[in-house]
Amino acid sequence: MSFTYKRIISYFLRGLLFVTPVVVTLYIIYQTIQFLDNLIPVPLPGIGILMVLALITFVGYLASQFFAQPIFEWFERGLIKIPLVNLIYTSIKDLMGAFVGDKKKFSAPVKVQLSDTFIRLGFVTQEDMSIVGEPDMVAVYFPHSYNVSGNVFLVPKDKVTPLVGVKSSDVMKFMVSGGVSPLV
Repeated sequence: MSFTYKRIISYFLRGLLFVTPVVVTLYIIYQTIQFLDNLIPVPLPGIGILMVLALITFVGYLASQFFAQPIFEWFERGLIKIPLVNLIYTSIKDLMGAFVGDKKKFSAPVKVQLSDTFIRLGFVTQEDMSIVGEPDMVAVYFPHSYNVSGNVFLVPKDKVTPLVGVKSSDVMKFMVSGGVSPLV
């Protein structure tokens, strides 16, 4: 009897390991699509999300056109002049720019020697820290595991070694997963 009970528990846990990530992933995708689809209330499901994607693409097209750039720059300068809006807008813009756009910040994975036996993986976000009086330091971002946060430390340049031959997305996945996802 005990053998069958242990086997059933083993099967349940193995099934849980498979089902939970699939269900959570599908749920997040579903909720995101629902949110985007409901931004523009249209009676046909799916048309709202297509309209949102088309609108975002059209705004991107306009922002890249020579004649419209002054309008976008004027609008952005206006947002930056408003105290609380400035903080929120510039933080979100910088974060988005760190992942997409021309100034990707998490594209330089490094290992940092913190002591003789302690090494951390991170991403160089600023090469030159002269502005804060530390020309021999770089800013390194260390993401937290299973969280959407992290810490930035100023680290001596000689303690930072670039990770060559490793994709930054693999390093980020490794770090955010708490080291469970393999570095491919």
